Order: sequence, then C-alpha cells, then structure tokens
Amino acid sequence: MNPTTVLLLQLVTILALARLCGWVLRRFGQPPVIGEMAAGLLLGPMVFGALLPSGHALLFSAGSLPALSGLGTIGVAFFMFIVGAELRAPDGDRRQVRAAVSIGVLGIAFPLLLGLALAPWLYRRMAPDGVGYWPFALFIAAVMSVTAFPVLARILKDRSLARSTPGRLALSAAVIDDACVWIFLALVLALSGGGSGDSVVLAIGGGVAVVAVVFVLLKPLYARLLRPHPGTTEPPPWVMVWLLIGVLACAAAAEWVGLHAVLGAFLFGLCLPREEWLLHYLVRRIEPMAVLLLMPVVFALAGQNTTSQAFAGAGLGALGLILLVAVAGKIIGCAAGARLTGYGWRDSLAVGSLMNARGLMELIVIRIGFDAGLIGPELFTLLFAMTLITTLMSSPLLILFYGRGRLAAGTAAHGLQPDR
Repeated sequence: MNPTTVLLLQLVTILALARLCGWVLRRFGQPPVIGEMAAGLLLGPMVFGALLPSGHALLFSAGSLPALSGLGTIGVAFFMFIVGAELRAPDGDRRQVRAAVSIGVLGIAFPLLLGLALAPWLYRRMAPDGVGYWPFALFIAAVMSVTAFPVLARILKDRSLARSTPGRLALSAAVIDDACVWIFLALVLALSGGGSGDSVVLAIGGGVAVVAVVFVLLKPLYARLLRPHPGTTEPPPWVMVWLLIGVLACAAAAEWVGLHAVLGAFLFGLCLPREEWLLHYLVRRIEPMAVLLLMPVVFALAGQNTTSQAFAGAGLGALGLILLVAVAGKIIGCAAGARLTGYGWRDSLAVGSLMNARGLMELIVIRIGFDAGLIGPELFTLLFAMTLITTLMSSPLLILFYGRGRLAAGTAAHGLQPDR
C-alpha cells in the first residue's frame, strides 16, 4: 500500500477503536479519554502485535510512523495551547485561595520528594545507557507530580461537582500544579540536552528568550489583535489564521532551542487575554480537531512504544512500587495541604483523590521523556500503565472518600466553607 493509504487506514482504525473504548468506559462512569488511552495500548505490540503480528506489521510498520508522529505532535501542541488559554488564577475568597496554594505546593513537593527517593532504584534497573543520573531522577520526580487538569475538569463536570468544596479546591490547585510542573519539566529538558554544557546553556538561554518573546512581544500584539470587534459575535476568520501561526511558531521555537514543541504552544496559550469569549471561541474552533481527531493518534503512538518485556522479571514489582509512590504522593500531599488550611478529612481526601488523576497530561510528559531519551521502552510502558490506573482510580476513590450520597446530590453540596 502507498503511504497515503496506510495513513488513512491508521486514522480510521485509531478513531474507531478509540470511540468504541471510550463508549465502553463511559458506561462504567469513566471519562472517554481513559477509553482512548486504553485503545492506544490495545493497538500496540502488546495486544494487536501479539494477536495479529502480520496485521500490526502492515498497519503500524516503523516506516509509517513518522507521518503519524507529525500529526500527533501538532495535536499535542494544539491541546496544550488550549490548556494554556484555559488556565486561570485561583478564584474565591482569601481562605480558599490560600488553601489552593497549599494544596498545589504540597501536591507537587511531596510526590517530587518521593520520586527522587524512588529514582536511584529505577536508575540502576531501567535507565537507558548514557543518561545522567540527575536528569533521569528529576524527570521521575516531575512524572510523579503531574495532575491532569483537563481530565479533572471533566470528572467534576460529569459529577456536577465543579462548584463543590473539593471541586473548586482541586481545580484551583491543579492550575498551580500544572504551571509548576511544566516549568520544572522545561528545566529538566534543558539539563538533559545532550549532556554538554553548551547544550544546557543553549536550552536555558533559548527558553528564556522564547518566554521573553512570547510575553513581551506577542502578548501585547495579540491583546490588540483580539480586541472585540464591534457588531460581531466572534472575530473574523483571519484572526484564527494568526492564532494558528502563533501556536505553530512558538512550538517550533521551543523545539529549536532544545525544549519541546508543547512547551512553546503552552506558553502561547498563557499569553493570550483571559477573556471567556476567547476561550469559548478556541474551544469551538480548535478543541474538536485536537481532542477528537489528533489526541487518539497520540495515544496510539504511545502504545507503539510499549513492550511486554516491561512486565517480565521484576517488572510487576516495579509497577507496584511506582503506583505506590504516585498514589501516596498525590493523595497524602494534597490532603495535607487541605487539612493545614482547616478543611475536614472528607473534603481533604476527596481533593487528593481528584488530584491523583494524571490522564493525558502525564502521557504527554512521559512521551516527552521518551523522545528525549530519558526513559526507555520498559519504563515508558510501566509509566503508561501507572497513568491509566491512577486515572481510573480517581472516580472510585472520590466515591470512597466523599461519599456516594454527596456525589448523588451533586450541585446540592456547593458550600464553600470547610467542614471541620
């Protein structure tokens, strides 16, 4: 088959299976994104390749993956652009803002420390040849600190808990968490850039230059460009063209200086005006293509990097240890942050269970680490499994800690005062 036919068949297969798995998981109270992640795992060598090796070799041969990878990179860039545009400073009364900061900081610090404690054991067994200890260890720490803001928002929306105490605290804390983790990840990528001092200086200096250009030059430029147009409900089509140019240019700049395209796209989203009409406009125009078409491609590509050898020997034990560190770090750290600001155990543990959802954000992070050579296929597979399991755990843990009755009440539990 010619390359175009193969690419089209890949997209048809990926989208159909992602839709099917998303539909099945939704029946069990899980967001569709978990089904799409599972579809990516099923299309990889561990399932599709094991059951139909000839079909897998034909549809996902090594030579056909670069075109698919290009689509995936564009999809992740657009997705992270939307995430950046969505982020808002924590709102609410002073006490709630203080609680969100406490949860966000401890929800990063405690998993980060546990990740650093786990790193020596993983480094001896699973680090790729030639990778320095500190870039590897810091990357593992970053992986343990991630919270999936979009999946968290979807869970809260489905449960009608976006205005509840744990919902508002978790959403506000996730904003802080996401911003800090991406800054930290940018530093890790800078330190891992080829191992030479020159490459580190280039990555850090280039990253600072990209940030300066985005916030000093592009921010006022796009604020002027995106001023409301009198007599219209949304900007003219040429505005979208310039938004797309901005996303792709910032993504290319970040990639060029040795960071990653998604960091540039995320920064560009952050620099746009915090206007609700603009967010709704972007969600209508860009999110369907990024989420419905290109995100399943990202999951399928991630699935191609998995290997069944990860579960051989001590692999299952390593997965158990990774899960223990990931779950304990998030739940204990975030619950402690809520308790320190006066919230009761029920709300505090509910916040911890919500912040434990890693979803697509974690998958993007581990894919960046894999592309940068910081982790190999075995550890990538284990971290993929951890991402899927921790995201699946969020809804059951929320029911356990918050109570099925309070969940069923939904928006009836909107009080913002701590339950002592």
